[in-house]
Amino acid sequence: MGPVVTIGSRASKLARTQVAEWLAPLAELFPDVRFKRELILEGGDQDRITPTLAEVAKTAGGSAFSTNQEAALVAGRVDVVVHSLKDLPTSVHEGTLLLTTPGPREDVRDVLCGATLDELPEGARVGTGAPRRVAQLLVLRPDLEVVPIRGNVPGRLARIRGRDRLDAVVLAAAGLNRLGVTPEVHQVLDPAVFPPSPGQGALGVQVRAGSEAARLLAGTGDPAVDACVRAERALLSELHGGCSVPVGAWGRIEEDGLLHLSAAVTSLDGSKQVTAADAGPADAPEKLGACLAAELQAHGATGILAEVRKP
Repeated sequence: MGPVVTIGSRASKLARTQVAEWLAPLAELFPDVRFKRELILEGGDQDRITPTLAEVAKTAGGSAFSTNQEAALVAGRVDVVVHSLKDLPTSVHEGTLLLTTPGPREDVRDVLCGATLDELPEGARVGTGAPRRVAQLLVLRPDLEVVPIRGNVPGRLARIRGRDRLDAVVLAAAGLNRLGVTPEVHQVLDPAVFPPSPGQGALGVQVRAGSEAARLLAGTGDPAVDACVRAERALLSELHGGCSVPVGAWGRIEEDGLLHLSAAVTSLDGSKQVTAADAGPADAPEKLGACLAAELQAHGATGILAEVRKP
């Protein structure tokens, strides 16, 4: 009988779908390995009342969507954790590491569900709980009333013209695609003007350093996808950001073979936005991320983020 690898993930349908997506090619690579799953509830799953994930994370003493999974990994309850990479802090728990990011990456873009920006009437109510999405929406449409919402993807979709009288909600294309629930009326938002969360659409596969699972899975992953998300996460790290700050970043390798990175830092009311873009070799993604972060800071990002972090 071959080795057993226990995989931890959140309990949502989307999280289970992501694990299945990651496992699909591994079944052929490792026919003798038995992969078991363990579901782990996070603070963001248990607390559905606190209005913002930043407040949930503060209560949890870490991330709203990764703290308990990391604890299970460190304690040895699970051997691997499969995250939505955008939910994972840029500094992972001591003694753990991220494997090369799996590919292909899902669609990085955000989607306005239930309407298009041009169709939304003056003062329309749009639901999203992410500060980045709030800020970027208000840049494009300062007249909108943005309503904080949380919950799983189907639950947020159900709030369009539901009890909150929302005209639209903003969700990640990746989650909509993975669940097959993109509504008929929608607008995919251009990442050049609405850059996504760093790591959006990608999976983060976390293991204990030096473990048997780390050794077994070391050769898996997609180096090109990995370079893109490492650049995005390096930029976020240099800006001392997390999921509660309005930082968007989009990395991609273009036909010239270079890694292109564009990013935006936006004030929560949408009145100020600093953008920057650059390109560099794909084998130095952290350097590109750090350089672009410095450019953003030089043009006013530091002041915007200081305002956001004020208690």
